[in-house]
Amino acid sequence: MNAPDTATAAIGAGLPHESAHLHVTGRATYVDDIPVPAGTLHAALGLSTIAHGRLLKLDLSAVRNAPGVRDVIVAADIPGISDCGPVKHDDPILCAGEILFHGQPLFAVAADSHDAARRAARLARVDVEALPALLTAEAAAEAESWVLPPVEVKRGDTPAALAAAPHRLRGTVNLGGQEHFYLEGQIACAIPGEDHSLRLLTSTQHPTEMQHMVAHALGWRVHQVIAECRRMGGGFGGKESQSAQIACIAAVLAVRSGKAVKLRLDRDDDMRITGKRHDFHIEYEAGFDDTGRLLGLKLLLASRCGFSADLSGPVNDRAIFHADNAYYLDAVDILSLRGLTHTVSNTAFRGFGGPQGMFAIESVMDDIARHLGHDALAVRRANFYGDSAGKQRNVTHYGMQVEDNVIAPLVAQLAASSDYATRRAAIDTFNATSPVIKKGLALTPVKFGISFTATFYNQAGALVHVSNDGTVLVSHGGTEMGQGLYTKIRQIVAHEFGLPVEDVRLSSTDTSRVPNTSATAASSGTDLNGKAAQAACQAIRARIAGFVAERLGAPQEALRFANGRVTAPGFDAAFGEVVADAYRARIQLWDAGFYKTPKIHYDPVTMQGRPFFYFAYGASVSEVAIDTLTGESKVLRVDILHDAGRSINPAIDIGQIEGGFIQGMGWLTTEELVYASDGRLATHAPSTYKIPAVSDLPRDFRVALFDNTNVEDSIHRSKAVGEPPLMLAFSVFFALRDAVAAALGPGARPQLDAPATPEAILKALSGGEL
Repeated sequence: MNAPDTATAAIGAGLPHESAHLHVTGRATYVDDIPVPAGTLHAALGLSTIAHGRLLKLDLSAVRNAPGVRDVIVAADIPGISDCGPVKHDDPILCAGEILFHGQPLFAVAADSHDAARRAARLARVDVEALPALLTAEAAAEAESWVLPPVEVKRGDTPAALAAAPHRLRGTVNLGGQEHFYLEGQIACAIPGEDHSLRLLTSTQHPTEMQHMVAHALGWRVHQVIAECRRMGGGFGGKESQSAQIACIAAVLAVRSGKAVKLRLDRDDDMRITGKRHDFHIEYEAGFDDTGRLLGLKLLLASRCGFSADLSGPVNDRAIFHADNAYYLDAVDILSLRGLTHTVSNTAFRGFGGPQGMFAIESVMDDIARHLGHDALAVRRANFYGDSAGKQRNVTHYGMQVEDNVIAPLVAQLAASSDYATRRAAIDTFNATSPVIKKGLALTPVKFGISFTATFYNQAGALVHVSNDGTVLVSHGGTEMGQGLYTKIRQIVAHEFGLPVEDVRLSSTDTSRVPNTSATAASSGTDLNGKAAQAACQAIRARIAGFVAERLGAPQEALRFANGRVTAPGFDAAFGEVVADAYRARIQLWDAGFYKTPKIHYDPVTMQGRPFFYFAYGASVSEVAIDTLTGESKVLRVDILHDAGRSINPAIDIGQIEGGFIQGMGWLTTEELVYASDGRLATHAPSTYKIPAVSDLPRDFRVALFDNTNVEDSIHRSKAVGEPPLMLAFSVFFALRDAVAAALGPGARPQLDAPATPEAILKALSGGEL
């Protein structure tokens, strides 16, 4: 078969991000930068000031009479379905009577300017009857308040394994949530069209879901709405489902007024209204032998889901799936509680529940090591997946065989390259003579499953157009949020046609070009859309090759597409010339490609099957220092070795690894969500919510890609790098815990909750009192 010339291919090249030149010059167009039609209105929201209660009266007369106001809507004004829940119908677009969280939108106002709309929204008079509110995961569990029923997954006889184990431990740890803090906040611009149609410009990871939600809210059919997104200024999961409410409100106001309406949340409102990473309360009971190998484990994972289901079901399911991380769990009992609370509905966030489950098992490993007096790395290695003493230890607790396990050689390589053993001894020596500053060291692994656990989402489409001058335009179902998806698709397409990447351009993700798209999430953007684009290219290339081969009287296999040319023995022509000839010969030069992930299957009732196509692996070593007088900490050095398979773009992948690690480090150290006793989010701005700054980066930061090929037929045998690197940051938290343990003395198991803020570290140093 005809093929591109791999010697000159774009695959594997560390090319810059396709929009980098626009990002750094301020010319990249986001939703708020797109010119809007004359007369566009701007919307703002009126919010609840209590966490739970009944809305008795909503007096909006002053709002309607405010300068510049053109329309005001409440729940009753929504012509279709007033719900934007992605799974259950329990997420009202506007409050319909029962107030469910502090900051819930009660009404929306459209005015001539953004400022006028915001000022008017403050003029409402609201009468409410306050009701008792549940605010924490523990309170929800005690009240048996569930947004979804509890789920339990068991394997083996856990009570018997615990009873027979030589050593047993119990532990509890709390893991905080995280604000997405995308640079571009939630925004949508709805533009009415002719004959009851609407164009939606939206900052979203899921254009098709926005299309459907808007159509439902308007009482329309789906084909009346077109949703479009060229790029987002960050998403991290926060624009997968949460962008629907903003889109629906803008759309309803636009159709009512007959004018374009833009709704852009400012940072404070965005943080109050939108969901976060789920915070977890974790309890465990573990039985283990003298080497630290787990024999039995009982695990409780209680999450604060918020007032509605949103994506809490699959998030908590993935926490169950990843409660093993890289470790074989023989006898295990995992109970997942999905607490309904009167707080904002928590949602998808990079890792999608996986980080919380992995944090739980890493806490168990760390406690076992401290109880036995072993180095934590030795205990982790003793529990890795892999056959041992004739026993197969390669099947997960949800019944999936681990066929691509590289964690042991990867960790061995990192331990050697980071000089772990020597540094461990040096830190122990330092701590013995330093009464105030204590250092810590930790090496933690990552095994992360790649695919949507909702199997039907594992599909994608792409549309590829070859113009008769030889240039290529591509549209696909994935969205660009800075992660480099468009860059990799561009490389994949250029490779298939043997073209320089400059000859390939990507258009906006648009539901009128590629319908029924899946969310760009679950780290699957390149895996799915790259394969779909490749399929379309191969179909077009085969037609071109057939056309040329017929003219030459040569087999198609003799043709090569490389360096912008099509060649065969005795034939050499520019790709553009060949395409022009093919066009004149009426050869189809466009095609749609489709891909669905093979092999995966999963029963959501039994929680058994193969939910993932493959696993991505990695490991990191972090060295930290803490000040025992102030609780302040500093990350001194980080070494990362990560498995990206055969990387399509090493520069993009390393950037994703670095960014994911730092975001995870922020979650576990500085990013603390604080709710007041009345349910109000107290940390709703950068003045009180602290993401990592440049000064927080380790001065010595070493990142390398593990030499590996994906055993599965992924796109060019690469592996996803969107979510897995975030969990590499566990090494920072457990290095901090190691430093606290050094201060407390031999055998200490510090009660350190995450995030490990200075206050949390001081509390752990004082034995839980502060």
